[in-house]
Amino acid sequence: MMQLSKNEWGPLKKVIVGIADHARVPALDISLRTVSYSHTKNLNEITQEGLFPNQVIEEANEDVNRLAEELTKLGIEVVRPTNAPTPYYNFCPRDLAIIAGDKSIISPMALQSRNDDYKNIEHLLENKIYVPNSLDDTNYNLDSIGNKDILALNEIYPKFDAANVIRANDDLLYLVSNSGNKKGAEYLQQILGDTYKVHLLEGVYSYMHIDSTVAFLREGLMLLNPSRIPDKSVMPKPFSDWDAIYCPDPVDIGFATGHNNASPWVNVNLVSINENLVVLEEHQEPTRKALEKYGIDCLMLPMRHARTLGGCFHCVTLDLVRD
Repeated sequence: MMQLSKNEWGPLKKVIVGIADHARVPALDISLRTVSYSHTKNLNEITQEGLFPNQVIEEANEDVNRLAEELTKLGIEVVRPTNAPTPYYNFCPRDLAIIAGDKSIISPMALQSRNDDYKNIEHLLENKIYVPNSLDDTNYNLDSIGNKDILALNEIYPKFDAANVIRANDDLLYLVSNSGNKKGAEYLQQILGDTYKVHLLEGVYSYMHIDSTVAFLREGLMLLNPSRIPDKSVMPKPFSDWDAIYCPDPVDIGFATGHNNASPWVNVNLVSINENLVVLEEHQEPTRKALEKYGIDCLMLPMRHARTLGGCFHCVTLDLVRD
């Protein structure tokens, strides 16, 4: 079996970079209402179904293509999803599969519309394990609408987006949120077996994924979003013993009108090339300075529609091979 990627910081050798073609807002269903829009009771605040504006798609593609070019210059093999329409998009491959050593674990996605998104990267994955994905409406709790203390997912079937997880070799950190329930963590632990330990992060951020809340930079060093994790003691062990950089306030890059799909904290959503180099959104100078104090250089690149499309550099990549 081929050795794949076990952590977030080893020297990157092969990576999937997403594409923005055909990106769309799916039809409103109970999963979209509770997972993505539970923060509001006002239906008028929910983005209407349909393709994202052409300008957004064109500029987003310019930015991910620029990322692919820069990674290629660094000697990294870049592969792309199949360019086929889905009910959602191919922009964020990170959401679709967890790479854990020699396993590629296909996620039982929280949004019903994303059930088949993985098919456009399936041919790029080794040793695939498919988690059964229930599309039943009973997975979703309507009481979550307007109440961030009630999560969208019921504990009936395992449900998680892969972006609820970040990896530190044999230790995985799993965010319990609107896009990942405890059943999902239990199932993931069963798949991985005793070699790995899945650690739960609970009660810090209900909305969706982990990668605007915590970034692992190297063994024993992490970047934390202080608006959600004001003190590292909130983290489960062994991570509460790590050194922590508390991320400076983000420079808000804004979003296209009517398409606010991510918080301003795109500065946490970085991807590591190796322990000493990360790709960071080009406006995040305060974060760059904070990282450089720890000997981490930053490749500053644009990702103009990170908030519009709901994904910055960690989201739009999926590392397949790291040394």
